[in-house]
Amino acid sequence: MSNDTNADEDSILQCEECLPPADAFAIVGNETRLEILEALWAADRPAAFSDLRRSVGMRDSAQFNYHLDRLRGQFVRRTDDGYEFRQAGKAVVRAVLAGTYNQDPELAPFPVEGSCVACDGGLGATYTDERLKVRCAECERVHANFAFPPGGLEDRTREEVLAAFNQRARHLACLTADGVCPDCNGRIQTAIEPADEDIADLDLVVRHECQRCGNPTVSSVGLALLDDAEIVSFYRDHGIDLNTVRFWTLEWCVSDHYTEVLSRDPWRLRVTIPLGDEELRVTVDDALAVQHTERRARSGDPVGGTAGADDGSTDGSASTQDA
Repeated sequence: MSNDTNADEDSILQCEECLPPADAFAIVGNETRLEILEALWAADRPAAFSDLRRSVGMRDSAQFNYHLDRLRGQFVRRTDDGYEFRQAGKAVVRAVLAGTYNQDPELAPFPVEGSCVACDGGLGATYTDERLKVRCAECERVHANFAFPPGGLEDRTREEVLAAFNQRARHLACLTADGVCPDCNGRIQTAIEPADEDIADLDLVVRHECQRCGNPTVSSVGLALLDDAEIVSFYRDHGIDLNTVRFWTLEWCVSDHYTEVLSRDPWRLRVTIPLGDEELRVTVDDALAVQHTERRARSGDPVGGTAGADDGSTDGSASTQDA
């Protein structure tokens, strides 16, 4: 999760190698060329000129060749086996299938699994502006709020949508925590900081920001730890596959109730995860790297929010894992 970079190191990608974005959009903004890409996607293998022309339904061979030639280089390439995708061509079709450019659906609120960590009220989900949000139906506390492309709603029941959303949000959070932007693959800068006043549900947040596209993401500390091996093993030892648990039902994941500040300069936090008659204490540094873990008998109550030491002091508890 390190964000260290060498500022003097030259980028391996030079600007003169890139196709101007306006030119790229102009190329694929043609109906025939988009149909060619969709035909190649449906073929799922390198396709001959004649097969693509037949799939598109264009009789004029010269006109079809003109449009196909416009796609060559950036979006498709010609091989001995026929025409095949380059990654940019696949990205265009995936964007169409995702529905981002041509769909804008909304879903009325519907109940979801779990109860509110603040008032124990029931939870509900809504979908608008290509985001799925889970919040309390009574106090409106937000438990989950992530982008979810419209294509993910097609041919799925509400329960299937929630399952897909659970997995997508986990992968986005883990990718971001590992320093890779989910949108452009740029470098992510991560910082732990006090929550803004408009985020009343948390005292501390993890703020991720892409240094390439500026994409910002704010999450709880627990959410960044969902794929940690020790936590996954802890749940497995209790007969639970953590990957199948809806993350918004995990209080340690969506609130500060089980997060304790051990020091602030630099940040050092401890997240206590209760399960059965045990609890797992996970200590992380300011880059959210796990430094220590400790399994012990469950103490009972949450640690009581993020109140803790202001200096570099620690609790001196033994660790079972060193980073």
